[in-house]
Amino acid sequence: MEPPKDSEPVVFGRSLIVPSVQELAEQPITEIPPRYQRPHQESPSISADHLLPSVPIIDLQKLAVDGFVDSELDRLHSACKNWGFFQVVNHGVSVELLEEFKREIGNFFKLPREDKQLVWQTPDNHEGFGQLFVVSEDQKLDWSDMFYITTLPLNLRKVDLFEKLPLKLREIMEVYCIEVKNLAMRTLDYMAKALKMDGEEMREMFYDGVQSIRMNYYPPCPQPDMTIGFSPHSDADALTILFQLDETEGLQVRKDGNWVPIKPLPNAFVVNIGDIMEILSNGIYRSIEHRAVVNSTQERLSIATFYSSKLDTELGPALSLIGPNNPAIFRRVPLEKYFKEFFARRIDGKAYLDFMRIKNNDENENGKAQFH
Repeated sequence: MEPPKDSEPVVFGRSLIVPSVQELAEQPITEIPPRYQRPHQESPSISADHLLPSVPIIDLQKLAVDGFVDSELDRLHSACKNWGFFQVVNHGVSVELLEEFKREIGNFFKLPREDKQLVWQTPDNHEGFGQLFVVSEDQKLDWSDMFYITTLPLNLRKVDLFEKLPLKLREIMEVYCIEVKNLAMRTLDYMAKALKMDGEEMREMFYDGVQSIRMNYYPPCPQPDMTIGFSPHSDADALTILFQLDETEGLQVRKDGNWVPIKPLPNAFVVNIGDIMEILSNGIYRSIEHRAVVNSTQERLSIATFYSSKLDTELGPALSLIGPNNPAIFRRVPLEKYFKEFFARRIDGKAYLDFMRIKNNDENENGKAQFH
């Protein structure tokens, strides 16, 4: 699969290059360096509480079967409005593919440093091995390593980076990114029905959407209560589809003021609403703040696939959802500019989505306020 040769990949952002946390964790340390210490954050540890709710589970097969579709569509709609997170079972992605991908991602993070150096981030692009959203030399760092790459559409792919990955990992990633795109498009179709949105408007926005993949490695930490694996944030995309490679818990979502842990089901995907979907639905669906915590004894691996609308689209509330009685509450901006603004910021909860809100009716009745 060769991308067209007539266009240069778009650079969505840059991130300062930082040391590998995995290498740091392999040293015999009892205290983490100051740059990873966050003594004043909300505690990563939450006590087991049997009264805490659990994230909804959506059966994708039932959404396609008469007799189940209405009730399951209601469950999906409720999950998107009230949680912003759900797990998907019976999704159609083969267990064999998932097991192969698990194995190759595990092998990738076991590569020696010299092999990882081939795919390390460069100063001019945040794609590659390292961390994202590092914008200053004095900011606190997360206790994790990641590899990030734009996978679709092909003309946006950084081919030289992709081809430096191990061959088997590349081959499986090619198959996986198409399978997850198909899953995202099916899910978006169901969301359009649940929202009573024009399905063609949804498909037109997303059929050739921007997809990126982030492979995450959270090593054991000698002081897990003093740091964080991934800072609290909401995702900038429309849908994030997460596949966890092991049994180690770490993902938590903010629900009614509590941090609720998610225990992924075997071979299920954890799906969450991103800021683009909150904007597109004009606030009906909610992107939810989430974070990753670490522990002292176990590593955790996951792969997040981010799916967004086409690069040349104008992002804003769906035209089929707004009108005189339902005015737009978010600005309309070009998607490429939206992404570049997002990646230029230090990650900070839902601050970027708040920035996208129309502050008052005088700013612009149609949500076309200038985007700075």
